[in-house]
Amino acid sequence: MSTKESERDSAIAATERTCPRCGARRDPDQRYCLECGLALPSVEGRLPALRRRWIRRLGWYPGDWIWVSLLTLVVAAVAAAAAIVLSEHRSAGQAAVLTATTTGAVAAPVTPVGKPRTTGTSKLPTAPEATTGATGGTGSQSASVSWPARENGWTIVLVSYPKVNGRPTALQTAAKARSSGLRLVGILDSSLYASLQPGYLVVFTGIYGSKSDADAGVPTARQAGFGGAYSRQIAR
Repeated sequence: MSTKESERDSAIAATERTCPRCGARRDPDQRYCLECGLALPSVEGRLPALRRRWIRRLGWYPGDWIWVSLLTLVVAAVAAAAAIVLSEHRSAGQAAVLTATTTGAVAAPVTPVGKPRTTGTSKLPTAPEATTGATGGTGSQSASVSWPARENGWTIVLVSYPKVNGRPTALQTAAKARSSGLRLVGILDSSLYASLQPGYLVVFTGIYGSKSDADAGVPTARQAGFGGAYSRQIAR
């Protein structure tokens, strides 16, 4: 097995064996996280199978919301196509109207007033584009940042990986976050902070002074491809 395949298998294991919010370990049949109370995603069935294929092919997963968005896009496209076909059919049916006299004379076509209505196909609905921006503070997008020494605060957790063999995957995820436009991206050793579950490498973005500021940056992180992103206090 190649290094990339091993890293992606580790990412799948981390996704299905830990809570996506706080990183606490979970059992396959566990419905709620014992640490933070989050309703845990199922690891059995068709949706988890799609999730595994996505991670195995691309190395990351935006979140289960992606399937709802794709289904909505398909339904919208089908509805638009049906509306176009119906409009063109009605226009064709009204293109020519014949009149006849009672004496059997040849009927003459009546020219409709105005042009038949046509509908273009250049404005079919398209998928919304995610926008990304700064998640707080200033700093370089290409360099990893460290949490300020002896400082408490809030941040946005993107993904947590078990420390055992998890560093290569965490580094890859942090690089992807920076390339997606997120700023102040770094990796925390959860064992060094009392507010975090020990034994994990936490990929984070942003350094905030309050929970409200961190919460405001969560939608940006999710639009950048991290559907499980959430705000978390960092305290020693």
